[in-house]
Amino acid sequence: MNIVPVPPFFQSMACMMYLHAMNLASLDLNLLIALDALVAEAHVGRAAARIGLSQPATSHALRRLRDVFGDPLLVRVGPRMELTPRAEALRVPLAHALERLCEVFVAESFDPATSARRFALMMPDLVVDTVMPPLIARIGAEAPGVRLNLFPWCDPLSMTPEFARSLDLVIACTPDAFGGFHRQRLYADCDWLGVRHGHQLARHLDKLPAFLEARHVAVIGPGRREDMIDEWLRKRGVERRIALAVPTYLQAIRIAARSDLVAFVPSRLIAAFDPPILTAVAPPIDPGIDEQFMFYPTRAQLDPASIWLRGLALDVGRSLDRPKHESIFQRRGSRFSAGNTPRSENAVRPA
Repeated sequence: MNIVPVPPFFQSMACMMYLHAMNLASLDLNLLIALDALVAEAHVGRAAARIGLSQPATSHALRRLRDVFGDPLLVRVGPRMELTPRAEALRVPLAHALERLCEVFVAESFDPATSARRFALMMPDLVVDTVMPPLIARIGAEAPGVRLNLFPWCDPLSMTPEFARSLDLVIACTPDAFGGFHRQRLYADCDWLGVRHGHQLARHLDKLPAFLEARHVAVIGPGRREDMIDEWLRKRGVERRIALAVPTYLQAIRIAARSDLVAFVPSRLIAAFDPPILTAVAPPIDPGIDEQFMFYPTRAQLDPASIWLRGLALDVGRSLDRPKHESIFQRRGSRFSAGNTPRSENAVRPA
């Protein structure tokens, strides 16, 4: 039997109807903000930092929420806290319900069709090539007068407060929230091997001997001493042959397309080229999933223009469920299955 997914709008309405049945008059709506942070972080301390409350205050909110829902919501499993099935089920409908509530109480209006608003965005190059083309297409159709100013990636630790305050949206592969910014998961990706079409090792690179025989191009961003993937491989006893190191993934891809070097790069970046310039091969060791997150200023949480832009970005993220050009991918097993897990060693990727 095919199960039809419930659209987010109806999930939001169901959530709000449930809250109404609980008697909204007696419910502190601030608890919804705390609940949103708790289900997003699955950690009382991080949830407290996210919404600007003390840890005791957030713990008190959790106790009240447990009474409201009749469910523990967060339980300790060994050394860590995990969400209950009830809390997991609240993630999507709660996020959409809060967006709708924000729209109800915001007095300022925003008309995309007539707006000349300028937005400042920051993201690494690998995200630019993946996210910006569909985002620009959506904005062009809905808001032809809106302009995006895109800034190159800057390490959060080196940002000036003035620059951070100027940003409307940040996309990055980091699990940590920026100070003063909210975080939402945007999309997931996984690393594949990119080789030029006709590469003699292409049919064998999914086996460890061919992977070790190949000559590789590494991506070492500013402030780093080696490619993050090499750090990850070394922990598993694997050393690859590095023939060239470059600072960006785009450079690695273009060099691999014109040489016999192998590039270990995000799969969606390989698929972003149309026509494709590389063949993608599953590596012999599965490095798991990289997650890209969207960050937006806490001060703009109720700004209708920010809500609109975030909505478009989230729609683009949801559309990135599968590679654009599956024909270039030499599939091995279930590399794109939902069973892949995030790589916990993730840091911010180079541009």
